[in-house]
Amino acid sequence: MKKLFLMLSVAMLTFGTANVFAQENAAAAPATEEAAAPAEEAAPAAEEAVAEEAAINPEVQIEGETMHHVLMQKFLEGGWGWMLPILIALVLGLAIAIERILFLAFSSINTKKFMAQVEEALKNGGVEAAKEVCRNTRGPIASIYYQGLDRANQGLDAVEKAVVSYGSVQTGQLESGLSWLSLFISLSPSLGFMGTVVGLVQSFDSIQAAGDISPALVAGGMKVALLTTLLGLIAAMILQVFYNYIISKIDSIVNEMEDASISLLDMLNKK
Repeated sequence: MKKLFLMLSVAMLTFGTANVFAQENAAAAPATEEAAAPAEEAAPAAEEAVAEEAAINPEVQIEGETMHHVLMQKFLEGGWGWMLPILIALVLGLAIAIERILFLAFSSINTKKFMAQVEEALKNGGVEAAKEVCRNTRGPIASIYYQGLDRANQGLDAVEKAVVSYGSVQTGQLESGLSWLSLFISLSPSLGFMGTVVGLVQSFDSIQAAGDISPALVAGGMKVALLTTLLGLIAAMILQVFYNYIISKIDSIVNEMEDASISLLDMLNKK
């Protein structure tokens, strides 16, 4: 399931990026032709009025543009060479997080109800009936119960060892993929800071080439620096929220596994 989510996410990202670039290229030619004709007919007074209004109210400059277009414009202004890797890290991290959330959701069961069913089966049908209940129940707790009941004829010590060993295996499966999610959390701001350094270097190169310091020379480099850092921090914060939720969910399931394991030993001891 994890591979499926990763493939779908990468495919959606690739298709979306290609579609946006196609739209940008398609709109470039008409925009150039439309801008040439009115420029010759427009009166100087009208141009000055528009310039003054745009200076007073910057929102006029993006009037009529959709949020998608504005975000894409900022993406391109930040430099796709630095913004795209951050976006890919965000998409891959979200794919892993969603896969883990779904896996944990399917792993959660009503533990008290399940333990009551196993205890009832032990009383009425013995170990085999209890094992049948475990086979028909999903989740790591049912798997641990099955491993313990499968060694019930070997004594409580063998059951305890089986429960502890298989509990570690189930915990590892619950935590699978978290190392990659942690990697993308740290990688996103790192890529953003790298873009920041590159943008500053570009600004100093422009100053050195011109031999003068002016806002126009450093504006481009500083924009790259700020936009890449912003996207990297946003991606890291989004993934961090999912990471903390997944960790808390795993801790909850592990606690239930430990409590259920103790209850299983008590059941077998009474039997």
